[in-house]
Amino acid sequence: MSQAQQRQILVTSALPYANGSIHLGHMLEYIQTDIWVRFQKLRGHQAVYVCADDAHGSAIMLRAEKEGITPEQLIANVKAEHTTDFADFLVDFDNYHSTHSEENKQFSELIYTRLKEAGHIATRSVTQYFDPDKGMFLADRFIKGTCPKCGAEDQYGDNCEKCGATYEPTELKDPRSAISGATPVLKDSKHFFFKLPDFQAMLQEWTRSGSLQEAVANKIAEWLDSGLQEWDISRDAPYFGFEIPGEPGKYFYVWLDAPIGYMASFENLCKRRPELSFDAFWGKDSTAELYHFIGKDIVNFHTLFWPAMLHGAGFRKPTAVNVHGYLTVNGQKMSKSRGTFIKARTYLDHLNPEYLRYYYAAKLGRGVEDLDLNLEDFVQKVNSDLVGKVVNIASRCAGFIHKGNAGVMVAANPAPELTEAFAAAAPSIAEAYEKRDFSRAMREIMALADRANAWIADKAPWALNKVEGKQDEVQAICSLGINLFRQLIIFLKPVLPNLAAQAEQFLNIEPLRWEDHQTLLSGHQLNAFQPLLTRIEPAKIEAMVEASKEDLAASETAAAPAGNGELVKEPLAAEINFDAFSAVDLRIALVEKAEFVEGADKLLRLSLDIGDAKRNVFSGIKSAYPDPSKLEGRLVLYVANLAPRKMKFGVSEGMVLAAGPGGEEIFLLSPDNGAKPGQRVM
Repeated sequence: MSQAQQRQILVTSALPYANGSIHLGHMLEYIQTDIWVRFQKLRGHQAVYVCADDAHGSAIMLRAEKEGITPEQLIANVKAEHTTDFADFLVDFDNYHSTHSEENKQFSELIYTRLKEAGHIATRSVTQYFDPDKGMFLADRFIKGTCPKCGAEDQYGDNCEKCGATYEPTELKDPRSAISGATPVLKDSKHFFFKLPDFQAMLQEWTRSGSLQEAVANKIAEWLDSGLQEWDISRDAPYFGFEIPGEPGKYFYVWLDAPIGYMASFENLCKRRPELSFDAFWGKDSTAELYHFIGKDIVNFHTLFWPAMLHGAGFRKPTAVNVHGYLTVNGQKMSKSRGTFIKARTYLDHLNPEYLRYYYAAKLGRGVEDLDLNLEDFVQKVNSDLVGKVVNIASRCAGFIHKGNAGVMVAANPAPELTEAFAAAAPSIAEAYEKRDFSRAMREIMALADRANAWIADKAPWALNKVEGKQDEVQAICSLGINLFRQLIIFLKPVLPNLAAQAEQFLNIEPLRWEDHQTLLSGHQLNAFQPLLTRIEPAKIEAMVEASKEDLAASETAAAPAGNGELVKEPLAAEINFDAFSAVDLRIALVEKAEFVEGADKLLRLSLDIGDAKRNVFSGIKSAYPDPSKLEGRLVLYVANLAPRKMKFGVSEGMVLAAGPGGEEIFLLSPDNGAKPGQRVM
């Protein structure tokens, strides 16, 4: 490939937080990104893949304190775990860094200073709860108290997990610090804000420039159309992060320096690879390509704040932000109790990483839809496609070549129409990879594998080999079979790098490149064939699920309170009489629209049809329904005569009923099929 044809491509994945283990939901993104980068490298382009641990914030500071170590020790320990998990899943970063680095500090200060000098930073006083014992301001999640609506105790500062009400932290009854237990006091503090509205026009143009998937651009348009707000980019000491220049005791909010970590990781790599130039990839006039792969939960940071920061500070904006959906397992959210909340390491303890890489590839399209890891389908698809189709070709043919011709492939092509079909498919497969439509690429590759297997089965070399004088034909059939296997391995190499390496060793060739699909091996000596992949045994899936349940049990044991170890049962609420109960107007409601609430950590906004009217309800179920669109069209139970409640996000007109222990496991109650909106239940 000529220098003129070679593309310069920088690719990033979202930075995992340095406060926990990697699980299979996380791995979806890193595997997706890695496949795309490997494809670009296979094509001969200069593709660079960087990432880092997101290492700042109060949560890391507090966890380190709880464990009796420094934050630096904590993030070093987590980084070692993360990098090992990624490497064992064959995710090949060119550099994996940390946001707690000198490079990130320098770029964060540079970008902030440039924004400030250009008039894009504002300051004003903010009133917050302050923990007098801990000497720190408290985020909403670090405040607990009694719900002002239903009286439930031990609720967080912005939302009640019992009744779903939302409120300001100052509305909590008997508030206390979740960190020290002290009663918090209100205190004013100067905060720093990024003037995002300054970039409204630029963002309206950029978000419709083709840099975003249409669904993402449409979502961002909702924020743009409603008017952008200034973004609070500061936190007060004590805080683990970078101090704002010239502002003692004021720190950059973690989300300010997290995306800057992409730049820092690349700069760190440039110090070791002199052929790379930071300005060539990040400069305002850069002609290189810059791609971010992220999940749909962080689109606002990457498609509003981040491009505005870059533009305002004189750097280039991303070529594209590629957004994917969430992972479900067996059609449901990952569950610790069901053993489907599976850590990367737990998977690796039981199964080959390439099985999951292939399954994700076979399911990943260009959109933001969620991907379901159906464990039964996973077993069937891997066994059928990889073992039964691809590897099967080599295992069928290799033995005849070794026994009949000392392992040397003959120069023959008994099915030119087949080799032509394989060659003709290459551009379409490449296009599918390029567009991140991996599922299409896998379908086309497996269709070729089906054709190759059908042809070999039709020719039946195992039968011909028993016929006098047919041995030359057997060698021609099997040599072509090996060549077709080689073609499939080229096409699958971005997804299955280990299988490709094993195949290259068997084929006795140099590492395959994409353009090698244009040639065939002839008169070529093979090495001895060794089994390349084995079938997944369902027992291994069962063991992995059980081990995930054991992980949950261990974590629950570790989190148990000190004392005699007995479970403390929550007391029943005060009794009500039947008249009070019968006064509840419980009706069937149809969810017409479900969406995130900007600025709310736990809320979804539900637009309900209750038959003769429409209602707007805020519900604290975001943790259990990260893709709210999946609720649309669903029937739910609705308390119609609950007094409307004014919240900072709007008015909530009633309540939908849900049950569960909380977190991921909150389940909306649904009526039987056949119920109609507006139908009264009691």
